[in-house]
Formats: sequence, C-alpha cells, structure tokens
Amino acid sequence: MMNVLKTGFLLSVLTLILVFVGHLVGGPHGATIAFVFALVLNLGAYWFSDKMVLSMYRAKPLTEQEAPQVHRIVRELASRSRMPMPKLYRIPTETPNAFATGRSPKHAAVAVTAGILKLMGEEELKGVLAHELSHVKNRDTLVMSIAAAVAGAVAMLATWARWAMIFGGGRSRNSGGGAVQLVALLAVAIFAPLAAMLVQLAISRTREYGADTTGARLTGNPSGLANALERLHGAVRARPMEGANPATAHLFIVNPLRAGAIAKLFSTHPPMEERVRRLRSMRL
Repeated sequence: MMNVLKTGFLLSVLTLILVFVGHLVGGPHGATIAFVFALVLNLGAYWFSDKMVLSMYRAKPLTEQEAPQVHRIVRELASRSRMPMPKLYRIPTETPNAFATGRSPKHAAVAVTAGILKLMGEEELKGVLAHELSHVKNRDTLVMSIAAAVAGAVAMLATWARWAMIFGGGRSRNSGGGAVQLVALLAVAIFAPLAAMLVQLAISRTREYGADTTGARLTGNPSGLANALERLHGAVRARPMEGANPATAHLFIVNPLRAGAIAKLFSTHPPMEERVRRLRSMRL
C-alpha cells in the first residue's frame, strides 16, 4: 500500500511541475498542452519505466549460455523466495554494478554489468543478486523505476526553461507581468536539477538497508554481500560508470558516480560503512 501511495505522489508531483512550467512558457494554452503531455508521460512511466532504464544503459538480454552461473544463482534464489524468475540483462560497461527494475515480480528484470561478472566470486555474486531480488520481492522496483523517470523529466524542465528564456518565453505586453514570468522561468532553470535530486531522495535510504537485510537472509551469508559491497564501492571510486545518469543512480546497488563531500549529503544510498557494519553484525 505504501508503494502505491508513493507511486501516486511521484506521478502527481511530475504532473503539477509540468503544468506549472507549461503555464509559464505558454499561458493557459501551454498549461493544457503540458497537462496532456504529463498524462502521456505518467502512463509511460508506469508501464515502460523499466524498458526506459534498460534502454538508457544499452542493456541486452543475458542468455544462459553467456552466464550460466548467474542464471543458476537467480533461479535458486527466486525459487527460494517463491517468486517468478526475472529476466536477466547485461550492461556493456566494465564498472561493476547491478540493479533491478520492473513494475511487479511478474514483470521484473535484473541487470548486471560486464564488470561485475568478472569481479565477483560465487558468494559475492550471490549476495548482490539476492539484494536485487529482494528489491523485487519487497516491491521497491516500481517506485524506484518511476522515480528515475520522474527525476529525468524534472531535470529536463531546466532545459525547457532555458530555451524559453532564449526565445522570449514569458514575455507579454505588460512588462511587469513579463518580468515576473521571466524570473519564474529563471528559477525553474536553476532549481529544476535540485528538484530532480529531491525526487530521488523521496526514495528512502531504508530501502537499501531493507534489501541488504532481506538479501543476506535469503542467502544465509551476510558476509558475502558485505564483501561484495566493499569491493563494488572501491571499484566505482576508482572507475565511475561512464554515461551514468544521476537521475537513475538510486537504482544501482552502489552509487555508480563518484560522490564528493557535498554530494554525499544528498546521496540516495546509505553510507557504505554503515551498510557493511549492519551486515557483519547480523546473526542468522
């Protein structure tokens, strides 16, 4: 029920922001166009957000011939969790990472990078895949995927506002009203990226803690996941994922971007040290 409410909240926020910007750019007519666009985008986010994210990272189906170990592990974990076998995808990057997506367990997908297949041993890989299946089992993936689509759309508004200012959006015969609208467009251009980040932060960090705990219990080996997280964290710091979109960073098991001191304050992921500490202190 909570995930349903959060999904509705995220889609409502997207609609309101789009209509607001549409009104700034084109008045009532612009607001109407933006509302129609928002409805189309909302439907697309609900039904196709998983495909959007997979396409964004050029993910391709991972066949059993390519990665029999991954298929075997996921099949065992899915059976143990009494959930359908998700579709598996491979992301063509050497930076090790993974994420799960999909609107329900029946429509779930787990994507792993080429790098993680080379880096992880059996127990570590099992911990990572159990973490991602836990997101599916806990029904986090719908909210996480929609949040990625919403954050991307909100960030796009900054570009719209900049172009509107360049081509005279918000000008009117009333110079006072035009000035107010111009200031509003400038505010959107500046603060839309911040709004996108806040949408990501709406995805509670407790989701990662929850998936860590559920995944560790699923494998019966918290140390496997703890070791995997430490190795992934170090690998990403040494080699951040090229082309990673900040709007989708919260999907990955570890943040695919190198975060500075300020960025860490707004990270969608809990501190790695705390995640590892909790795992190593678990008693099954």
